[in-house]
Amino acid sequence: MNIINTIEEMQARMLELKAEGKKIGFVPTMGYLHEGHMALMKKAKKENHILVASIFVNPLQFGEGEDLDAYPRDFNHDSMIAQQEGVDYLFYPSVKEMYPNKMSVTVTVKNRTEVLCGKSRPGHFDGVATVLTKLFHAVLPDRVYFGLKDAQQVAVVDGLIHDFNFPIELVAVATVREADGLAKSSRNVYLNPFERDQAKELYQSLLLAKDSINKGERDPKTIIELIKKHLNQRCEAKIDYVEVYSYPDLSVIEELDGKIIIALALKFSKARLIDNLILEIV
Repeated sequence: MNIINTIEEMQARMLELKAEGKKIGFVPTMGYLHEGHMALMKKAKKENHILVASIFVNPLQFGEGEDLDAYPRDFNHDSMIAQQEGVDYLFYPSVKEMYPNKMSVTVTVKNRTEVLCGKSRPGHFDGVATVLTKLFHAVLPDRVYFGLKDAQQVAVVDGLIHDFNFPIELVAVATVREADGLAKSSRNVYLNPFERDQAKELYQSLLLAKDSINKGERDPKTIIELIKKHLNQRCEAKIDYVEVYSYPDLSVIEELDGKIIIALALKFSKARLIDNLILEIV
């Protein structure tokens, strides 16, 4: 595995590989790798000649009061995981390498951000889109892999790729879960044992909603109230949101039809957890 720290070297090597006809699969991460990242890497390894992963904790996507300094980091662990999963090139730039000067041009996301997590994190997806634009130019991938746990991010990346005409295929990969259904996340380490036991109810509430839809329920408001009641009865965490939209455009719907997302977020004492289900209703 080659570890590369500069954009210039990364671009040069990728251009050489593309000239040889190699297909490049890319998994961008903020590190502290877990089974969710590993699932992305496994799929990318299988579908491409070259697997590239990046580790970069992007300051642009952290708002005031968010956990940039506290965000878990362990490069030794991450590099071992990356090597184990067959990563050919690990891009590990510094903040100074990615942002040597104050940015004169950044990306502003206009749609798909005023709901779900974007509502309470103004500017977050602008930071995501800006860093991804830089990473896409550095890595020059043919395919890029994201987990559907953060389905809003997948929707924003879909818009970024299409609106800016990146010659990249977006591959969305199903959420990887613990045995009890909790979505894998770097932030799960912040849960105490009592909260960890309650956290399984996020996914259980989504399954309850799915069952109700399968039995014929088509009113989004009824589904939302069903989930909220389940969570309030079983969790002491604060509900940040429970929302239902069309997917991936994240538009308000009056009736459940077509491709939809049911998404939720809960705030525990030191962790804010998200989860979702994407369903096709006919």
